[in-house]
Amino acid sequence: VNLTGSVSMVDAEVLESRPVQNVSQALQGVVPGLNFSVNSGGGTLDNEMNFNIRGAGTIGDGSGSKPLVLIDGIEGNMNTVNPNDIESVSVLKDAAASSIYGSRASFGVILIKTKGGKAGKTNVSYSGNVRFTDALQIPEMMDSYQFAQYFNAAAANAGQSPVFSADVMQRIQDYQAGKITTVSTPNSQNKWEMYSGANANTDWFAEVYRNWAPSHEHNLSVSGGTEKLTYRVSGSFLDQNGLIRHGSDNFQRYTLDAKITAQLAKWVTLNYTSKWTREDYDRPTYMTGLFFHNIARRWPTCPVYDDNGHLTEGMELTQMEEGGVQTQQKNYYTQQMGLRFEPIKDWTINIDGNMRTHTNNQHWAVLPVYAYDANNQPYAISWDGGASYSPGASRISESRYTEDYFTTNIYTDYQKTINDHFFKVMVGFNAELTRTDNLYGQGDKIISPEVPTINQTTSEQKVGGGKAENSVAGFFGRINYNYKDRYMVELNGRYDGSSRFIGDQRWGFFPSVSAGWNIAREEFFGSLSDIFSTLKVRGSWGQLGNTDTNDAWYPFYQTMPVGTANGAWLVNGVKPNLAGLPSIVSSLKTWETVETWDVGLDWSLLNNRLTGSFDYFTRYTYDMIGPAPELPSVLGATPPKINNSDMKSYGFELELSWRDRIGDVSYGAKFVLSDARQKITRYPNESRSLDIAHYSGKMLNEIWGYTTVGIAQTQEQMDAHLANNKPSWGSSWSPGDVMYKDLNGDGVVNTGANTVDNPGDRSIIGNSTPRYNFGLTLDAAWKGFDFSVFFQGIGKRDYWLDGPYFWGANGGMWQSAGFKEHWDFWRGENDPLGANLNAYYPRASFDGGKNQQRQSGYLQNAAYIRMKNIQLGYTLPQQWISKAGMSSVRLYISGDNLLTISDITGVFDPETLGGAWGDGKLYPLCKTISVGLNVNF
Repeated sequence: VNLTGSVSMVDAEVLESRPVQNVSQALQGVVPGLNFSVNSGGGTLDNEMNFNIRGAGTIGDGSGSKPLVLIDGIEGNMNTVNPNDIESVSVLKDAAASSIYGSRASFGVILIKTKGGKAGKTNVSYSGNVRFTDALQIPEMMDSYQFAQYFNAAAANAGQSPVFSADVMQRIQDYQAGKITTVSTPNSQNKWEMYSGANANTDWFAEVYRNWAPSHEHNLSVSGGTEKLTYRVSGSFLDQNGLIRHGSDNFQRYTLDAKITAQLAKWVTLNYTSKWTREDYDRPTYMTGLFFHNIARRWPTCPVYDDNGHLTEGMELTQMEEGGVQTQQKNYYTQQMGLRFEPIKDWTINIDGNMRTHTNNQHWAVLPVYAYDANNQPYAISWDGGASYSPGASRISESRYTEDYFTTNIYTDYQKTINDHFFKVMVGFNAELTRTDNLYGQGDKIISPEVPTINQTTSEQKVGGGKAENSVAGFFGRINYNYKDRYMVELNGRYDGSSRFIGDQRWGFFPSVSAGWNIAREEFFGSLSDIFSTLKVRGSWGQLGNTDTNDAWYPFYQTMPVGTANGAWLVNGVKPNLAGLPSIVSSLKTWETVETWDVGLDWSLLNNRLTGSFDYFTRYTYDMIGPAPELPSVLGATPPKINNSDMKSYGFELELSWRDRIGDVSYGAKFVLSDARQKITRYPNESRSLDIAHYSGKMLNEIWGYTTVGIAQTQEQMDAHLANNKPSWGSSWSPGDVMYKDLNGDGVVNTGANTVDNPGDRSIIGNSTPRYNFGLTLDAAWKGFDFSVFFQGIGKRDYWLDGPYFWGANGGMWQSAGFKEHWDFWRGENDPLGANLNAYYPRASFDGGKNQQRQSGYLQNAAYIRMKNIQLGYTLPQQWISKAGMSSVRLYISGDNLLTISDITGVFDPETLGGAWGDGKLYPLCKTISVGLNVNF
């Protein structure tokens, strides 16, 4: 492990102690500078969290800043590893610590070491748990009568007719009072009325999501060996049920790992590792479409079942239950073999070869769905409301994806101690090759829905596929010097090549240097050395190249766009195949260069009871892929994008730990805190237009908006305000509307030239970058009992929420929602719904655009603190279990995500603010209660 770079360590206890689905969940909030966030997939069972080290590293087009994850030395997905199989995790954050790993390590490295066998008796371990999950945060809809009042008010304020007639309003009241039991009436086509013609009282979120879904997990391992041969074999099974009530929603994971270390001779050691992970995920096909977008658009007046007991049309539950299933199976096979030679003392030679095969097979079925009229007669309905499928349509799609990854490492090192001077030199070579192969097919009009395969389809059968490969290679070297653990120096160099670039752009040299000074080892430290065992100052500088600069593996090749049977005209009765001109490519496209400066301080004192570290870093990313330069239109083609942008990141990391014992009580606390910000220092936007994504001088994720004065209470107040602050949009400004502030004094509220220098009346009102990421762990143990609690959170973050989940009445009644929070809208003194002058929201209106401009008054504070885990365990006394051949037995009860403190509006979870279809429109995260058992034999 690098002693002079920025490195954080996580041991097995942290990962084993929590019954989580994957490693990402276990690491969130544990390591300063290692940041995890939930993407637009939300809590979907197969979703994986986004993560980075020290914040966003690049904004280059097609570029990525994901850290390199190495599992026992081979690149891989950390979430395919069973957390119970992990021995340790090391997070390398700066260039000096990461440089030896090459071009894919430019934004840090996560090293995962799995457990191996130990010489001695055979050890058998079992751990298992049963867990129950519930939605962490879902909206609560208004009841149907309040909803009808709300929508009628929104229609009236937009100058529209009432949505609900007086007759339907009365039926809604009668149904809620128990005077009638019917939920709808037939229309002229003998189909059940929905929406403004129905009178049920349905909370669609409570209907869609079930409560406390059960799941279970089991882990078993066997390990042992002799002085010359050690082994460990482990397996696990996870059966995770989702929250969706209608249709299948299930995730299963199987793992099987084996590790053998054999001493073939005194100077030769063989290491062999085999890993297999399989993931099966079944969910309704409709869940991959507009399902989460449409939940909020369902009205509480619409019933789940009609008066004859059938699922109703248009509410999508029929599609969820009967409209087909998407099944996905992923397999990860890893084989690793390495030889370690030690021909003479202090000289070792390592040779290893590794391969990983990843397959992803998907089956996607759209089956015919039916509704029933008032006479119980079925009729075909569209699977997606007519967007792509006509009533009764069906489709089967299948895909096969295979990725083969090969890597070899050959390196040698020699170390020597001369008096108190320690030297170590290492040189080596690394090569990697990735090949992908994909095949897909689909067909329409299935013969029998009971056999949903492509060969049962009769129309529009299509196939397609592709192959690709890329490779990287590098030569590396390292020199270490250490004097009495007092002075430490490390020099690294790596010469990397990538097939992503052309010709003389393909290779680059990237150096780094780091040094450390352990002041506690100095003689002048005197008596303080009894207090401090470590007080180390360190610093580093380094450069690394980023090859992940474009989605295309060979961006320098010109490719012709081709299409099969896609011509606009018929030729001899068929559409011809077409081919287009290739796009222009750049021969100058090359590496992004990532340069990092880091200074740090490590300390350990009071007999190692108090330990900690602090780092301050600055990271520069040069030559990011930016927009293409503007060229005359006579070119006749889109110019290629080039390396023309730079960014600066800076921040700090703090880690503090205390561990002690008082009598029979041992206790500890650990606090981590980190912060990172990014500034664009070069970007091709000469006019500094706000219509373009970035500009030089921009702080990444800044939010521009208007300044909110408040909600007008009277027409006189609004008229007086408009005299000097008239918005350039909207009309008929009335009491209950938002008043915006004219910042530049021209009497009009607008966007000006929409540039940084002339933004009109907009200003920077916030920034959505998560700041001050923190984690706090408290634990204690007493006579077999153990207790721990872990908090994670973000100290500062602004967020602009939009759409129906936030505003309620939005852009027309079909894109609006009615949650209980939305009832807090402005109503005047004489409003029939009752006055609400101090409301949070402006007056309800389906013409909400004029009040819903991005503005300071509705900017959200997205900071939060969440109790990620609380756990109580008990280890049975040895005398109770020894006769049964057991060495330890621990029982525990655990809770995840049981408490959250946040100022954000109650509709939203602060961890899942975005969504593929808009803010809040995604699968919710879960809170979990688990009961578990750990046994060792």
